[in-house]
Amino acid sequence: MTRALVLVDIQLDYFPGGAFPLVESVAAATAARTVLDAFRRSGELVIHVFHVSTDPSATFFRPGTPGLEFHSSVRPTAGEVVLEKHHPNSFTETGLQGMLDDAGVAELVIVGMMSSMCIDSTTRAAHELGYTCTVVSDACAAPDLRHGDTVVAGAVVHAAFMAALDGSFATVTDSAVIV
Repeated sequence: MTRALVLVDIQLDYFPGGAFPLVESVAAATAARTVLDAFRRSGELVIHVFHVSTDPSATFFRPGTPGLEFHSSVRPTAGEVVLEKHHPNSFTETGLQGMLDDAGVAELVIVGMMSSMCIDSTTRAAHELGYTCTVVSDACAAPDLRHGDTVVAGAVVHAAFMAALDGSFATVTDSAVIV
């Protein structure tokens, strides 16, 4: 079975000093790099997806800002695919599915940010499109969220989304298992 690594939105706005830093984003990027290195060594397909906001009122991922840049730990190298997206689901209006199908990819390994939005949306879409999915939990990160007067810690948000994906839409594992 041919597989590909899909790195989603590992961009500077999600890191300390960025416009919307996530909980444990540096640790997640470090784990993502471990997976990326393994895919580079094996010569398997690597796809970097990055988000650019089209909403003029957006507070992060705004066009022309440094926050759009890939984190230094996972910058694409020559020959790796880079896709721009404007929606949480990495398949929406990006050509990702056609590219994967043309390459004969049946299995996706998914890492990136944020667990509660783009990782969730991309993984569920990939599953519905018939791909076998593995989400690397320690290579993903989430924000603290608020619902009414309740603040939900980013670690809890991340764990809840990983638990929801695991078994139904993907196998959720850690980077040590992948490499």
